[in-house]
Amino acid sequence: MRQVTLATYTQAVERAIQTMHTHLYELLTLEDLAAMAYMSPSHFHRVFCRLIGIPPGEFLAALRFQAARRLLVTTSLSVTDICFEVGYTSTGSFTTRFTHLVGLSPRLLRQRAQTFEPLPAEPGGLCRTTPSGIPIKNALLGRISAPATFRGTIYVGLFSSPIPQGAPVRCTRLSSPGWYLLKGIADGVYYLRAAAFPVAADLHSSLLPGEKMLVGHNASALVIRHGQVFGDADLVLHPPRLTDPPLVMGLPLL
Repeated sequence: MRQVTLATYTQAVERAIQTMHTHLYELLTLEDLAAMAYMSPSHFHRVFCRLIGIPPGEFLAALRFQAARRLLVTTSLSVTDICFEVGYTSTGSFTTRFTHLVGLSPRLLRQRAQTFEPLPAEPGGLCRTTPSGIPIKNALLGRISAPATFRGTIYVGLFSSPIPQGAPVRCTRLSSPGWYLLKGIADGVYYLRAAAFPVAADLHSSLLPGEKMLVGHNASALVIRHGQVFGDADLVLHPPRLTDPPLVMGLPLL
């Protein structure tokens, strides 16, 4: 895409995503979203996938399950009520889909939230200085950068989907920015994602940091072929942007 066209397409996609946020609990069709972007449905679908990395329907579904997760933590609404609140009509299909994407069933997520206490970071995942020696095959070594003022826990995961959902292929938890190492990764195509949860005094802010959270993801997929990594394994954390893939998995409760 040329620069001017890219900027125009980005603005159009952002309008559609903003519509998703403001009409999250309503029926939204591809035609509705395309109209907000002033494009035909087929053209909008292609542009959205190219810029965001996933179809608009998957993005919208992820936003809805984010909302469901928030309602489970912050309200006493039943799972059935929450199912209807986020636009689903079948509690069974909602629960199945939620469990697959978030990594926990709705009831288990609520139970863990009620007894949640911040955990110490796993020291094995962090390398404060650049590791030396022969590179390890089928392993991912990278560096996480964040603003100097950040204090909290950083989760780094490798996923088979552009949306960080379900259980990651490999993951680690860091107590501060720096080097990380993920071992034992099979050949394949992966997406690197990170989420940093700042230190918080209250339960809701610890579980649902919102705009205070930092996120990071690589611009293109990582490929591991014959044990060798192709792609950039470094991430720079930033506040969530409108176009960032929604964080669906149930961090930090997994």
